[in-house]
Amino acid sequence: MVKMLHGIRILEVEGLGPGPFAGMLLADLGADVIVVHRKGANMVPGMPSTSLLDRGKRSIELNLKDEDDLAVFRALVATADGLIEGMRPGVMENLGLGPEACHDIRPVLVYGRMTGWGQDGPLSHTSGHDLNYISMSGAAWYASEAGTAPFPPPSVVGDVGGGAMYLAVGILSGILNARATGKGTVVDAAIYDGSAHMMNLIMALRQGGGMVSERGQSLLDGPHWSRTYRTSDDGFMSVQCLEAKFYAVFLDKLGLTDDPEFCRQFDRDLWPALTDRLQSIFATRSRAQWSELFLGSDACVSPVLSPDEALTHEMNAARSTWHEADGVLQAAPAPRFSGQKDWSPPPLTERGAHTDQILAELNGIDG
Repeated sequence: MVKMLHGIRILEVEGLGPGPFAGMLLADLGADVIVVHRKGANMVPGMPSTSLLDRGKRSIELNLKDEDDLAVFRALVATADGLIEGMRPGVMENLGLGPEACHDIRPVLVYGRMTGWGQDGPLSHTSGHDLNYISMSGAAWYASEAGTAPFPPPSVVGDVGGGAMYLAVGILSGILNARATGKGTVVDAAIYDGSAHMMNLIMALRQGGGMVSERGQSLLDGPHWSRTYRTSDDGFMSVQCLEAKFYAVFLDKLGLTDDPEFCRQFDRDLWPALTDRLQSIFATRSRAQWSELFLGSDACVSPVLSPDEALTHEMNAARSTWHEADGVLQAAPAPRFSGQKDWSPPPLTERGAHTDQILAELNGIDG
């Protein structure tokens, strides 16, 4: 595997969702990520003791309320380029491990803070989850068809997109700046902020009149050519042929090229009726039959697959994106780089598996 981040060490405090995901992403890219697991306890209900999100990392178990273990943590800070924590604002400060204390130890440290609402503001100390943050930020507004309740894919838009990805980019940006200036920084990565920032692509469409506030009336959430349809076997096909040349291929495949109504692609008044007609058409064949019809064409039509189905699809056979490794279905590291030949995911890490190794390294440094 290509190790683009070789030589970068990240210290991760065990947490929930987006923080560990950001750590996994950095480990996938070759960083030495040391996750500090809580000694003797799994803090995440319902999560396995050996988590997919800890793959490729090294693990040490510490009790951050114990003075001896605190000394170990501070020694690790002294070796780190970046730190990830996802506690409520003030928790790390109460442990004596806030940004100021850690910068006293390691001035070039990039201190990454992952929260839902951010480090300040009226909701900074309030509980919340993925759906709450993206609802308040505006990112959930278009997440379903008009007339149905907004419900985006769980965790993808908020925890991962608006949270973990922005934390990872912030940490890497901070490390580059620290290497240029000799000064570390604090990254305030809030899912509320990140998910709002992700909306700027939609805002650019709105700028040109392609998106409006009313749900079901915009280019990406209203037309008959931008939605999913149920098939005869209760599968689904996705359709999104925005450009006229792709829409023409779509109509040709369905034998609708000469239909006067379907030829009026951008007539909003026709969208509901044409959606109903396509629902009836797609209900006449199975998902496999529709997939075969559209395969290899520029109609921009694809089957909706579960992760298990994606594993066995011919696309995955070519790309090796999905793997069943260590008994766990998981996606390979991304993105890919020139010269990379192996896309297998790193091995999973057991809690505390590297405690002795890491302590020995610290003793060697101290000595």
